[in-house]
Amino acid sequence: MANSLFTSSFNVLRSKASESSMSSPNNQCHTFKSILYFPVTPRFYSAQKKNVTMCASMDGVDSLNSTSFSTKSEQDTDYVPVPIVLIDQDSDPDSTIVQLSFGDRLGALIDTMKALKDLGLDVLKGTVTTENSVSQTNFFITGSSNGRKVEDPDLLERIRLTIINNLLKYHPESSERLAMGEAFGIKAPEKKLDIDIATHIQVKDDGPKRSLLCIVTADRPGLLMEIIKIIADVNINVESAEIDTEGLIAKDKFHVSYRGAALNSSLSQVLINCLRYYLRRPETDDASY
Repeated sequence: MANSLFTSSFNVLRSKASESSMSSPNNQCHTFKSILYFPVTPRFYSAQKKNVTMCASMDGVDSLNSTSFSTKSEQDTDYVPVPIVLIDQDSDPDSTIVQLSFGDRLGALIDTMKALKDLGLDVLKGTVTTENSVSQTNFFITGSSNGRKVEDPDLLERIRLTIINNLLKYHPESSERLAMGEAFGIKAPEKKLDIDIATHIQVKDDGPKRSLLCIVTADRPGLLMEIIKIIADVNINVESAEIDTEGLIAKDKFHVSYRGAALNSSLSQVLINCLRYYLRRPETDDASY
């Protein structure tokens, strides 16, 4: 029932845009002071700093006209913004926050919310903010069965890949800025990252009971599960994580501990060495070790 109300609310907003539009029937546009406001569950809140033009394509509600917000210089150079997918486990005590941005090209993301629901998740609320022409959408999600934040690493990776798959589907131009675009996109990234250069691993102090593991490396499908498995193989516990995908780069942070305490320098170095070895393996000849 909530989903039908949510969809209906968007359709009403879209029909209002078409009433005063002078565009073609397949691409109605209207100027709104706020991007989105849905007074139904899941709740959406919108904040922005200037008027924008909202365009809703009749062939789908998960995307906007690819150049509707672009500046003239961006249109002239076929500018494609960097897609960012961030999964935040720390900011909210009761839910996992999924943050998504792709310049100013994202629409209501109703299909993305449906995909999350198909994974057995509930979207409790959402926020949309716009600053410097960049729109950022936050979903607050929990497991449908237990009402708690997502802790299963496999499910976290499925969430990440599901969102990226939807980006590739509804915004195919994003493929040239995503690692998965090489296999599933219409245009592969022009430059591949050198894993040796792109990979940076650091363990920082984060109090007496845990440490902060920071990993920057080239993104690829299944990366999160690989990292979690490597950490577990060293008998280190992952307490929480922040999973950040910025274009071709994965920037992940993990709060980790060993037997209820922070990692000492020796164990930190063991973990760094293991991660560096396994993260470089896809591009490295095993005989070199």
